Amino acid sequence: MLQRVQKIIAAAGIASRRNAEEFIRQGRVTVNGKPVEIGASADPEKDVVTVDGKKIKLETFVYIVINKPLNVVTTLADELGRKTVRDLVDVPERVFPVGRLDRNATGLVLLTNDGEIANRMMHPRYETAKTYVAELSSPVTPQLLERLRKGVVVEDRKVLVKAPEQVNKNTVKVSIHEGRKHIVKKLFVKLGTHVDALARTALGPLELGDLKPGEWRKLTTDEVSSLRRALQLQK
Repeated sequence: MLQRVQKIIAAAGIASRRNAEEFIRQGRVTVNGKPVEIGASADPEKDVVTVDGKKIKLETFVYIVINKPLNVVTTLADELGRKTVRDLVDVPERVFPVGRLDRNATGLVLLTNDGEIANRMMHPRYETAKTYVAELSSPVTPQLLERLRKGVVVEDRKVLVKAPEQVNKNTVKVSIHEGRKHIVKKLFVKLGTHVDALARTALGPLELGDLKPGEWRKLTTDEVSSLRRALQLQK
């Protein structure tokens, strides 16, 4: 995937983007043996990028979706010795989970080593939608769906719910942009009910699909492109 050369240099930890641009102006940067100018692009997986004659080594970006089972924590390590999402994924790259998903919830978690993607997905500005299926302790009613559509104030901030949908008698699907801890459970407590089971089925344009609990897969090229477009990293 083509990237600006200064971004490749910054991603390798050699210099900031601004300093990388200065390296380019000074003629210290080449792509496939040829000096480059500001604005030039390269594919770090195919092209040879050097600074002062030394080849840049980049870790290949990896994007993984996993169906997190119950009682697995969304961290790299746990001081209580509980199983983590990283324990379930067998890849050599240093991937980390993007955001959080409660230990007693299941569903889609994204793991990656792409810090830019991770930061944008967690930043409120980019409004990454999170879709959940919640099994409630009481029946889903038209009144509950209407209150969800209007938004619900939780801890002095309104939670906006996109297109709530009844799945069956006690189950509802909701999509929110919120990332506050336990926000879905708190949302339904405000509506006079409780969440008995919670599963995240989508994160932005990414969908869980037919992955079983504990299963994982790498994103396709099309999925990565779709994610980058959603985060305004690619047209």
